[in-house]
This record gives sequence, C-alpha cells and structure tokens, in this order.
Amino acid sequence: MGDPVLLSIDGLCVAYDGSNALTGVSLQVHRGELICVVGANGAGKTSLIRSIAGIVRSSSGIVKMNGVDISGLPPWDVCERGLAQVAEGRQLFGNLSVEENLQLGGSLERARASRHETLEFVYRLFGRLRERRRQLAGTLSGGEQQMLAIGRAIMSKPEIVMFDEPSIGLSPALTDVMFGVVKALHEQGITVLLVEQNVAKSLALSNRGYVLESGSIVLHGPSRELLNNPEIQRAYLGMS
Repeated sequence: MGDPVLLSIDGLCVAYDGSNALTGVSLQVHRGELICVVGANGAGKTSLIRSIAGIVRSSSGIVKMNGVDISGLPPWDVCERGLAQVAEGRQLFGNLSVEENLQLGGSLERARASRHETLEFVYRLFGRLRERRRQLAGTLSGGEQQMLAIGRAIMSKPEIVMFDEPSIGLSPALTDVMFGVVKALHEQGITVLLVEQNVAKSLALSNRGYVLESGSIVLHGPSRELLNNPEIQRAYLGMS
C-alpha cells in the first residue's frame, strides 16, 4: 500500500459499566481508501465510531490521525483535524432549515474560507437538498435527512468521513442511493470509513474490510476475498 496511513487505531478498548464493548481493536485506513467495518447488531461498531470521534472515552488504546495521537481529544478538536462523522440517527437540528444545518457544518476554522464552494458541491451531489434548502430539517423524509447529515459532514472539509450505519431505517431503494452517494464521495477523493450491518453491499463497495464480532476484529483483508470467504458467506450472507 503506497498511500500513507491517514487513520490508525491500535489496541482500542471501550467499556460501559464494566462490560467490554471493544477489546483491543486495531485497524488502519490509508489515504484514498474506502474501508468497511461490518458485523451484526451489537458487535461494537457504533462504539468504535464514537470512540474514534472522541464522543466516547476509550479505556486504553491509541487513535492517530496523520501520525498524530488524537486519543482523548474532544469531538470538536477531532473534527477540526479533518475527521467527520455521519452519525446513526442523523442528529440534525430539526428546527433549523436545511441550509442552516449545512452552514453549521462549515463553521469550523478549516472549512470557513471555502464554505460557499463546498455548499455548491453539496447541492450538486444532492439536488434534493437545494430544492429544500429553506425547509426545516425536521420536516424532511428519512432519506432526505440522511442526505443532509452527509452534506453537513462534507461541509467541514474532511480528510476522512466515517459513516455509522448509513442505511439503517431506509427502504431498499434508498439504501442503494445511499451506497451510491458513499461511492461518489470516495470518487471525489475523500477517504471513507464505512461501518455497516449490510455486509454484502459494504464489501462490494470497499477496498478492504474488517469483521467485528463481540467487540473484536475476527477477520480482515481485501473485500473481494472476504466476500468469497465461506465463513462470511455462511454467517452474514445466508449462504450454506
């Protein structure tokens, strides 16, 4: 792998009330990659994303971005360093308009100078958001809210975007749209860490994959190899 390591996680452990959510998780994301972390509900995927983002404090382990230790930094500092999160549940400001939500995403110091150009990029990517830019975020459909959550993350001019279950609660048709958006973002040069329950679609889209079970990485490798792994096919793809 010739590209430098953008995000590195080494030995990450997270516990809630004495119960381990993550146990010694290690992974790397190189600049320009689209990496997926897949696993069943309760495997620890959201804990991983929230810990990297600084929302949940890890009990041990190191998170590095561009070789700099960001473990323990508050979420706004993590964002300022170029790491954006599209959270499960979207977490929008429902009483603000679409455009106001997007402008908030571009309020970081790293993003302010190019906020207008980035907003235009978001509107080109999501024509629906341009049409609804004056509409309150809370009145959007589920698919539109997911578009807005992704657009808000893009507004921060990230080097890497982490997606936490972007297809959750969406219809099959909208799920296809959402995976198409993730692919389009990656093609624009943004590094992506995709955390998903939809194993087949995630592995089909990504360069490499990690399989998370009960808080531990149990398999990792090129996505094509994982898709053809009999263990993966049996456990996650319903193939005998």
